[in-house]
Amino acid sequence: MGKSLKPEELYQHCDQKQLSFNTTEELEDLIEIIGQTRAIKAVRFGINIKQDSYHLFALGSSAIAKRSIIRHFLQQKAITQQTPYDLCYVNNFEKPNKPKLLELSAGKGIALHKDIIQLVEELCADVPAAFESDEYRRRKAAIKKKLKIHQEKAFQALQKRAKAQSITMMQTPDGVVCVPIRKGQVINPEEYEKLSEEEREQIESKVKTFSEEFIALTNRELQWQKEARKKIKELNKQITTSAVSHLVDEIKKKYLDFPPIIKYLDAMQKDMIDNSSIFLSNGNGQEKLLNLKKRSAQHKNLLLLARYQINLLVDNSQTKGSPIVYENNPTYHNLIGQIEHKAHMGSLVTDFSLIKAGALLKANGGYLMLDAYKILSQPYAWEGLKRALHSTKLKIESLEQMLSLATTVSLEPEAFDLNVKVVLLGERWLYYLLYQLDPEFKELFKVTVDFSENMDRSQENTLLYAKMIATLGRKENLLPFDKTAVARIIEQSARITGDSEKLSTHMKTILNLMRESDYWAKESNHQVINATDVELAINNKIERINQFQEILQEETNRGIILIDTQGEQIGQINGLSVMQVGEFAFGHPSRITASIRLGKGQVIDIEREVKLGGPIHSKGVLILSGFLGSRYAIDKPLSLTASLVFEQSYNGVEGDSASSAELYALLSALANVPIKQSLAVTGSVNQHGQVQAIGGVNEKIEGFFDICNSRGLTGQQGVLIPASNVKHLMLKQSVINAVTANKFHIYPVETIDQGIEILTAIPAGQRDITGKFPDESINQKVESRLLSLAEKRLMLSKID
Repeated sequence: MGKSLKPEELYQHCDQKQLSFNTTEELEDLIEIIGQTRAIKAVRFGINIKQDSYHLFALGSSAIAKRSIIRHFLQQKAITQQTPYDLCYVNNFEKPNKPKLLELSAGKGIALHKDIIQLVEELCADVPAAFESDEYRRRKAAIKKKLKIHQEKAFQALQKRAKAQSITMMQTPDGVVCVPIRKGQVINPEEYEKLSEEEREQIESKVKTFSEEFIALTNRELQWQKEARKKIKELNKQITTSAVSHLVDEIKKKYLDFPPIIKYLDAMQKDMIDNSSIFLSNGNGQEKLLNLKKRSAQHKNLLLLARYQINLLVDNSQTKGSPIVYENNPTYHNLIGQIEHKAHMGSLVTDFSLIKAGALLKANGGYLMLDAYKILSQPYAWEGLKRALHSTKLKIESLEQMLSLATTVSLEPEAFDLNVKVVLLGERWLYYLLYQLDPEFKELFKVTVDFSENMDRSQENTLLYAKMIATLGRKENLLPFDKTAVARIIEQSARITGDSEKLSTHMKTILNLMRESDYWAKESNHQVINATDVELAINNKIERINQFQEILQEETNRGIILIDTQGEQIGQINGLSVMQVGEFAFGHPSRITASIRLGKGQVIDIEREVKLGGPIHSKGVLILSGFLGSRYAIDKPLSLTASLVFEQSYNGVEGDSASSAELYALLSALANVPIKQSLAVTGSVNQHGQVQAIGGVNEKIEGFFDICNSRGLTGQQGVLIPASNVKHLMLKQSVINAVTANKFHIYPVETIDQGIEILTAIPAGQRDITGKFPDESINQKVESRLLSLAEKRLMLSKID
């Protein structure tokens, strides 16, 4: 009827004899990455290949610490590479809306930035001082005096000629007018009216002539004033040149090997000379750009820096090798960069100094790491990244400008050449989803870095795992672990994988267990962490998150959820399923029932009919029809209608791990043979009656055991599991103790026949040479029932 497993088959203990140390203090640091051979080779390939579009996508669980592993290899490569240029924007004095790009050797950007700041500070003092000098005042006064003398001479000559013709020029509120005189006195209106008409005509002719000459003189004076202003402007240029040129020349000497800097300094010097008035106040003392008497030195510098500063977008002065950047919040602006605005007199304005670099620019010449889910969650960020990688150019523009939502004039900064290797980090499902739905994804991310979820549990790997525990413990400043604690962590690692022959590569999960073990050890005043502390950490974590499991168990024990653990029932069996609540997975039994009646060979899955069953579960049920037909109705119609249902199931049912249990219930109903309710079943089945492996076998066994244990173990209770799942068993100690005491049993089965024999204590039966099953065997009873149903169906068809 089938043998149950021995206690030693339920848990693969770590052989402490393999651990040749007392505590982890005796172990050296682990210098290699364990369990990720495939991923490491892919990372090295992706880093070293130089062709475009060979970016990396690292897929696997977030608990594997993918980012840390990849960063480790990036750092090894980056330190051997050349440090990229500093990247700056400077003012384009001819076209301010198109800032110019400067690429400078690493460290030169910050040096130039500081030099310009110092230059502005010095010019704020030197230029106004030059314009306050006696030399400047003397030369400017001479120009103005010469203009005044010229004007006076011309006016006096005109006045002299006018007096000779008895005409003088007088200043009135309406301006200068020409009036007649006689004997040195202005002729009044009464006297003028007494003159003869001929005399008045002569006077009017003279007034008109001299008025026209005065207007002509006034026009000439305007030209003289213009020439004087031009001379003053030239003088200002000379003074500004003398104040600026030697300071700028000092800076040029530092950058003789950098033609772009020299070119910019020349343009800046020319702009300062052409716009020397920005350093001065106007004649009324009102500010033009600076008021040296009213503004602080700091504020004056800021005003000038707005025009002449260096906008250092990327400073690689402290970078050794190529940069490695991880952007935790990859919005469009954080990734591509942005052009900021500031409020000024009720409107928003911008300039080259408000251009900000994004992660792509900061990582240019190196490596950029991004979380794939985060970038896909940000509007336009994914499209912006792909566009930049495709074009190998980076143009910083606002999102509004890119979408043509803004009509205001904005900046058009010069684009950057992009040379960056992007590493996306994401879950496995996300990689395959992108590969399937986004054609550009496969063109850009050609290097797949597939991280393994587990590694072989060999003696060599066990020792490496111990070294890894020692290394992580030292990095986290944890207490040392003794060999019993290391062994318990290794055993728990196997339990995490759900396979006694594997170890988990989820280093974050292992590290969390180590941290919590350290806490409980310190609570107990231990100097070294032992297995008891690790066990405390495991149990306390379960206690923190297993409330839902306890609620279900309580409702089962109170009879609210109907589960039998004793007695026998026809067409009824205990199936096992795994529930996932957050990070906690646990098993729980479910009652599965089957009923049959005369029909047309249908096996009705009630879960599917009400749309609570998933496609895999429905497939498993359909396989049952194939099994019944191939075994019992090869040469006759399958004349039944069977209904299968998960009782008290109000949520969706998915997976085929209950298909063997459903088949057992169906066979019980057909054979009219009861099934032991002290047993629970898990396992999928194929059309040939072979029981296949399932997932979560440990949780399922423990789930049924907890129910039985809470009600009292009878020695008859147990679980049927696929024989191929035996290697996955890493059961908790309470289950092992019960099996050792012969209070609980775990039966490995390979076929449905083996399972039905255990469940009913009746032989399944094999066909003899005549093709018949033995009398009173399960298979004989099932076949006989199906034959009876077929005959009834035939008889009814004849009546119709």
